[in-house]
Amino acid sequence: MKIDWVALGSVFGVSLVATIALVGLFTLGIIGLSKQGATTASGTGSVVLPRIGAYTCFALCMAAISYGIFLIVT
Repeated sequence: MKIDWVALGSVFGVSLVATIALVGLFTLGIIGLSKQGATTASGTGSVVLPRIGAYTCFALCMAAISYGIFLIVT
């Protein structure tokens, strides 16, 4: 049995980058929603921009997950 180390390293690298990107996007979404609560409590600032940013981050996460499932199924 021969292991293709280049292919294994490539899969590892892509998986690592995708994982970090998805976790980062989800974290930005959570931060956006928490900023919405902070601006509402203080009564200053707009709540629309953090909410739109958070929902955009969540939508990008969902799109990436859906694309991954699509690649697995087809």
